[in-house]
Amino acid sequence: MSHTISKKTRKRNGRKTRERNRRILNERKRRVLKRIENRPGPEREEPMMTASNIHYELADRVQGLSAGGIGAMLLLARNTGLIKDIDSNLVLFKRHLPYHESDHVLNIAFNILAGGKRIEHLELRRNDEVYLNALGAQRIPDPTTAGDFCRRFSEAHVVTLMDAINETRLRVWSQQPHEFFEEAILDVDGTIVGTDAERKQGVDMPTTAPGAIIPC
Repeated sequence: MSHTISKKTRKRNGRKTRERNRRILNERKRRVLKRIENRPGPEREEPMMTASNIHYELADRVQGLSAGGIGAMLLLARNTGLIKDIDSNLVLFKRHLPYHESDHVLNIAFNILAGGKRIEHLELRRNDEVYLNALGAQRIPDPTTAGDFCRRFSEAHVVTLMDAINETRLRVWSQQPHEFFEEAILDVDGTIVGTDAERKQGVDMPTTAPGAIIPC
């Protein structure tokens, strides 16, 4: 006999779960703030870091992932329609063996989100079983394949990809209530950037850092 949970029950259970998670996170935050509070105390006779009885074990079922939110980013790209827009408008392959255009685009983006600094770091991602499982992928493009994908781009392809991203952005913004658009806040900051005294003519020079400019 099958049992179907009603929509009202699912909503109530979801609310309870969110409240429980919020309570746990708030308690953890409270403990950490209390722990790191800079309060006076007696002089220590030994260093702060004293752990000694440390053991590491490999679990059969539980696995860890440093880029823990990567699966959420994939769901965001799918639920906002970004993946569909990329595959519908950006045409770089006649056949998909096995990757689609969106696979390549997200592969490069997710590499950056996971801490990658260069395209070669994709090799670390594709050899991480937990990372692949988080994306539900059998495999992802290697650095050479990703580089070949990038070289296929013309100026028109770049514009097409930008348009797909912008269309997705508009859909996300359209979900905001009308009151959201009544006020816009611009957070602007200045940064001192060193120029190595390469070119000083016509540049306003701060007295604290010779050879630097301050962008506005």
